[in-house]
Amino acid sequence: MPFDYKKEYKEFYLPKNKPQIIDIPAMNYIAVRGKGNPNEEDGAYKQAIGILYAIAYTIKMSYKGNHKIDGFFEYVVPPLEGFWWQDGIEGVNYSNKETFNWISVIRLPDFVSKEDFKWAVEEASRKKKMDCSLAEYLTIQEGLCVQIMHIGPFDDEPATVAILDEYLAQHGYVNAITDARLHHEIYLSDARKVAPAKCKTVIRHPVKKK
Repeated sequence: MPFDYKKEYKEFYLPKNKPQIIDIPAMNYIAVRGKGNPNEEDGAYKQAIGILYAIAYTIKMSYKGNHKIDGFFEYVVPPLEGFWWQDGIEGVNYSNKETFNWISVIRLPDFVSKEDFKWAVEEASRKKKMDCSLAEYLTIQEGLCVQIMHIGPFDDEPATVAILDEYLAQHGYVNAITDARLHHEIYLSDARKVAPAKCKTVIRHPVKKK
């Protein structure tokens, strides 16, 4: 049975629909950075997602080819995630999506080295006939965070974020979003196949003690 990160690490990927404080360890990711409206047809965001999945599945299927990765085990590709911010804006202004900055990521298994990653970028570029050079091997340690399961459209997230902020105020924490610690979303639903009202998204914010 392939290793499933969502099932094995439920505390990271399947929170309740009420806030919880959690300490997130360092994780390695395939990452692509960009700017602009994520809903733009054939825009930078959609292209980034294509790059991420091309590399993710190249690594996942590597055991069937000539490139052998030390410590490899079969696994389910982890969900798509995103770190988001807008310059000069505290919080998120969903009415002005053109000003979004984002880092789109997919988690890498710990056995994937930087050398393996470089091979996967080159192999995905060759096999898929697409330029995957924008991808980078990125390590992020989020540390102390608050998270919650948001169910519904992305544009309804401010109401869920307000629940997070109220929880922090009541429990002696403050929001710690900075240029280095960002608004984080984990996408558990395929927006192309699931109705917006039923979409599940983990919302995670960095925090610190008041």
